Amino acid sequence: MIKHQASRVNKLKIQHFGAAVRVFLLCLMWAHVPLQAREGVEVGETSAFAKLVPAAEVENTAGQEYRRLIQDAYGKGLLKSSEQPQVVRLREIAKKLIEQSTVWNDRAAQWNWEVNLIESPQVNAFCMPGGKIAVYTGLVYKLGLTEDELAMVVGHEIAHALREHARQRMGKGMATEGVTRLGGAVIAGIFGIDPRFTDFVAKQGAGLLSLKFSREDETEADLVGMELAARAGFDPRAGISLWKKMSAQNAQAPPQWLSTHPSSNNRIKDIEANLNKVMPLFEKAQHLERVEKYSLEPKN
Repeated sequence: MIKHQASRVNKLKIQHFGAAVRVFLLCLMWAHVPLQAREGVEVGETSAFAKLVPAAEVENTAGQEYRRLIQDAYGKGLLKSSEQPQVVRLREIAKKLIEQSTVWNDRAAQWNWEVNLIESPQVNAFCMPGGKIAVYTGLVYKLGLTEDELAMVVGHEIAHALREHARQRMGKGMATEGVTRLGGAVIAGIFGIDPRFTDFVAKQGAGLLSLKFSREDETEADLVGMELAARAGFDPRAGISLWKKMSAQNAQAPPQWLSTHPSSNNRIKDIEANLNKVMPLFEKAQHLERVEKYSLEPKN
């Protein structure tokens, strides 16, 4: 009798495991939804792995990490005040980019965006999940960035958040935990938050500030960031001069911001190959800006 019951239990476990795996495979199919035909660059399908981790959990964890960073910078006197011209400039650029963010991610309209400038020699910047942006002064001062070039950098970082690359990498990390654990976790992640997700995201959260994306993610962020900049009225051709400056900086010592990025020459080639897709957006934004500035009636 005991052996018979154990056999039934094992069969039920196998059935449940099989059902979990089928749900997981269906999730992968649902997650691979291509972007509809649109103006601008094309970066392919959204990531299936991002769907394995609840977005709200990732954004909450990122917000906590960001607050700790900002508090630490403030305590050390490294956080630039809101009145300083460089902060005003940075936030004005970011505001224009953020206004275009929902083109790529509807949830961005709900994010509590923050933009801060931190005193540091690092040539670095980031945008954490949920719209938490930080730029280090080393990036601005050492490279002598113009507004258009700074817009390309910030646009690139915002693109990482909009395309949920951090969430994607967490999903990949969870996938490596094994399909057995993943089967139940996927179901819980879709129909309700499971404590295992919270634990996993919390453990991964400490790495958000130093997260290194893949080269594919970096290329995607370049293109999406360039489009955001163009839509916001910044010249996307600035990406070429930006990466020439980055290349010169890289010749001395690899900046942290470039640790896993494609080579500058390859990035410039990608930008040049996609300029024809974003220049019309830039020209349209420039026209609308002139109409608003001079109170002209837009042409039909």
